[in-house]
Amino acid sequence: MDHEGKLPVVIVAGMHADARREVVERLLHTVQGSVALHHDLSGAPEGTVLRVIRDATGPVSRDDTPLVNDCACCALREDLVPELERMADAGLTRLAVVELWDSVEPKAMAEVVAAHGGDRLALTGVITAVDPALVLPCLANGDDLAEAGLAAAPTDQRTVGDTWARQLEYAPVLALVDNDEADDEDRALLAQLHPTARRVPAAPAAPASASASASGSGEPERAASAELVRAAFAGVDIEAAAAAQHPACALLPQEADEAGVSTLVWRRHRPFHPERLYQALEDLCCAAARSRGRFWLADRPDTLLAWDAAGGALCVESVGPWLASLPDAAWDMVPAVRRAAAALDWHPDHGDCCQHLVFTSPGLDRDELERLLDSCLLTDEEYRSGREAWKHLPAAFDSLLDAA
Repeated sequence: MDHEGKLPVVIVAGMHADARREVVERLLHTVQGSVALHHDLSGAPEGTVLRVIRDATGPVSRDDTPLVNDCACCALREDLVPELERMADAGLTRLAVVELWDSVEPKAMAEVVAAHGGDRLALTGVITAVDPALVLPCLANGDDLAEAGLAAAPTDQRTVGDTWARQLEYAPVLALVDNDEADDEDRALLAQLHPTARRVPAAPAAPASASASASGSGEPERAASAELVRAAFAGVDIEAAAAAQHPACALLPQEADEAGVSTLVWRRHRPFHPERLYQALEDLCCAAARSRGRFWLADRPDTLLAWDAAGGALCVESVGPWLASLPDAAWDMVPAVRRAAAALDWHPDHGDCCQHLVFTSPGLDRDELERLLDSCLLTDEEYRSGREAWKHLPAAFDSLLDAA
């Protein structure tokens, strides 16, 4: 496929290391002239990052690269593009497969390649490799990455669950390396977490002679390989991918209920009472394997707040003002996708201020969850008191939102 003389680059991410390696091997064995570039960050505590370049026959080179600012991911960013540019200049590589390390998220690396690739690199795919049987165990894991030996820097405070959620939900393509332990519940959970993803099969790669000689198995394997290759070369809209993850205009899942897995979409226009919501946070975090969205508090009526929870850990943060609180002149500087999202939520009294939270989990108690969420909203009397009175409600979220 012609990419205007640029070297095609596909990023393969994922915390399921065995599945990720199988996807990379499948690409290397299927696309003649492809090369994989992998930065192993496991040695970061000792101050180095191992860069391994390999093709379908095995390793081509192994080199250490130093940490940058005591950060393994920073070293990866500094080293990745120059290495890809060297491959492009050599003119011997048909596809560069960037295999990310376990806890590296694809969004940052995709944006680095897209921004700095210039006239030599073309980001043609972002794929997260998935073992369906491991989706829930990873999502429910509230351990810090440091505890799991997966931290990318001494200051890395991410958890296994929230890191895996972002790896899964950002990629437009999910490559599934299935096994006998995966069941219908696992597949339903995966589908509901990222319903818009293109899901492609990626069975373990086998030598061409072996796959051809397997009676009746050659054609399905070739078809699966071809679909994976098409996904690797399909192209990526970086701006659209970022917008789909931004809390102000996120493309959140819809209502669903299948194989014991449910997704509840909870939308309201009335603001939360800050103290009642704060007191309910623990129960809300534990109510679902994954929850996310945007919301507003009565005592901060102009602030758009993001909700992001996995593995029992919740991140709440301000992502700027609601559009309704901006002067009309500022709207021209707001991306069109953000204005479109605001228009869908528009209320005659509150503008785009709204509650839009989505909870996905096996065994979800939808009725109890809705009851709990509704109990955290302002009562009729509190609501009628108006915005000036709301600002004097207990500022229960100050410790979360105003921390240095």
